[in-house]
Amino acid sequence: MTSSELLTKLDFNKNNGLIPVIVQDVNTKTVLMLAYTNREALDLTMKTGKATYWSRSRNEIWVKGETSGHTQQIIEISADCDYDTLLYMVDQKNNACHTGSYSCFFNKLQ
Repeated sequence: MTSSELLTKLDFNKNNGLIPVIVQDVNTKTVLMLAYTNREALDLTMKTGKATYWSRSRNEIWVKGETSGHTQQIIEISADCDYDTLLYMVDQKNNACHTGSYSCFFNKLQ
């Protein structure tokens, strides 16, 4: 399936125009964060190669690392089997989490 065919299959309707994005470091395989994208942010991500997301709290598009320098260069984008979740494989520069941690997933429940 081509990229443009895949794009037409993405289901932006399930979550009010948003698709969750799981972000994983291409080198360490660490899951870094969960974010959301809309069509415009995804188009910008694909066009620029920079991870671009939709901020639900600020209600605006944001480029990861634009102010912090903690950038994510896109290596690969995959969709899940239902076309309603994306996986970004990224080259992470510095930390991914706004708390200063490498990954947002550092609160161990077990």
